[in-house]
Order: sequence, then structure tokens, then C-alpha cells
Amino acid sequence: MMPGGADFADWLAIANLKAAYCRLLDTKDWEGWSRLFTEDFVQDVSPGGGGVYHGREAAVAATRASIETARTAHQVHFPEITIAGDEARAIWPLQDRLIWEDGRSLTAYGHYHERYVRTAAGWRIAEQKLTRLLMDFDR
Repeated sequence: MMPGGADFADWLAIANLKAAYCRLLDTKDWEGWSRLFTEDFVQDVSPGGGGVYHGREAAVAATRASIETARTAHQVHFPEITIAGDEARAIWPLQDRLIWEDGRSLTAYGHYHERYVRTAAGWRIAEQKLTRLLMDFDR
């Protein structure tokens, strides 16, 4: 990747996409959040106790059902991004905090493993796998 070159512009666009992912997820802007994915998006959250969802609508619906009423804060750091033409891959270290209305809470650490594709509308997330290293549940 050359600073200031096309790869850098793509790297920055993918980083901005992931920043929007966290912001839109935590503010529960489901319409905006859904636009970040390809229509055939595949989400695998099974390593943390969830499932595998095929299609943008199914993944958004499952996520929404899981955290709609929770207060959440997702933070990602120091990505490893590789770009090859119109496809890219990234690993994002993750820390998230979730607090549900009934008092249950989760603080967790792990990684997002993602594949992106360039579309006419810009970079979109095509695949995502969430792995967990630590999960601290309260109550």
C-alpha cells in the first residue's frame, strides 16, 4: 500500500465504512446500518453463541432482535486491511459493551474478520465472522 495512492484511498474508505458500522449500530439506525452490507451478506456470529445468517435482511433482523433495547458501545482498533482490486479483507480487534433493560450486561473482546467488495455505491461488507476471546457477563 502506497501512502496517498489508490490503495490508501480504498484503505481509508474501508476504515470509514467500519467507523460508520459501529456508530450506526450503537445508535440503532437500522436502515443506515443495513446499507453497509451487500444484499447477499453472510454474518457468522456462532463463535459467540449466535448463528449464521445469510442475506442482509436476515442478518440485520437477527442483530436488531438481539440488541434493540440494549445500550451498546462498539469500538474497533488497529485494522489489518489487505486490498486486491475490487475485494478486500480485514481483521478488526473489537471491544464491545452491551447493557440490556433487565440489567444483564456483557463486556467482550474479540475480532471481526470481514470481506468487502467494491460496488457502484462504494465498498460494502460482504462477509463477517465475529470471534470472541473474552466474554464477561454480569447477571
